[in-house]
Amino acid sequence: MRHLLKSAAAKGFLLTALLLFAASICRAQSVAPETPDYILRSGGMERTYKLHLPAGLPENAPLVVVLHGYGGNNNPDRFAMNATADRHGFAVCYPQGAKDGRGKSCWNVGYPFQADMTVDDVRFLTELVRHLQKKHGLSRHNVFCTGMSNGGEMCYQLAAQRPRLFAAVAPVSGLMLDWLYKADRSTAPVPLFEIHGTEDKTSAWLGDPQNKGGWGAYLPVPLAVHYWAAKNRCTVMQTDMLPAKAPGGRTVIAHRFTGGTGGSEVWLYEIVGGKHSWGEQDIDTGEELWKFFSRFVK
Repeated sequence: MRHLLKSAAAKGFLLTALLLFAASICRAQSVAPETPDYILRSGGMERTYKLHLPAGLPENAPLVVVLHGYGGNNNPDRFAMNATADRHGFAVCYPQGAKDGRGKSCWNVGYPFQADMTVDDVRFLTELVRHLQKKHGLSRHNVFCTGMSNGGEMCYQLAAQRPRLFAAVAPVSGLMLDWLYKADRSTAPVPLFEIHGTEDKTSAWLGDPQNKGGWGAYLPVPLAVHYWAAKNRCTVMQTDMLPAKAPGGRTVIAHRFTGGTGGSEVWLYEIVGGKHSWGEQDIDTGEELWKFFSRFVK
């Protein structure tokens, strides 16, 4: 009797193990192909990126580039943009930043401690977009970029330095660095959408003109947004309150500047009391980003 019990237990254990193994294979097969890894050589380096192409994506579909924050990685789960892409029919690319002298993955946006960093991320991202357009038949006009924190800083830089490549940009918890503000000579309008918490201690809402935080001097968020509104020659300003995502949720104030050159617009979502985040606790960030980007699809 004891032998039979042991035999049954062994069979049960084996069956459970096989089921778990089968499940892990299914998960790997269903998730891995969804956003596979690729390599692109740029600036003498092998750069990596992930790419999500929704099923049935048409020719000339839009492309959204998503940039991670300082020390982060290009894990798509962090941004939840794949589901938005599936609903609305656009490709999503998640590049991986190179490592700086601290060993942190990042985008080279001119922080003081990046002074010896020779990686040209503007070049890399430009080459990456051109490569994806050619390889996958993506739109030559409808290219957008969003990014979190350090990735947001790169959004500002791309808008200033590659204004004819990106149809619109959307920094999230990002900043316009003082050096870029002073160096910007571009006159081409680029729609911009900033999402930012007023209690962000990393990327301060009121800016850091004296570089107390070590990231370099940067503009207050409202000033940077108003600069872009003026740069885009927006003539109308509207302020609305967004409905709370959940009962008792934080207030989100939508500042929209419209009537710009060629229909350009500049938006700011002010998350009252919001911290340094992707904003997903207070808004459906992916949907709000696409709501903005889709206004500039040609």
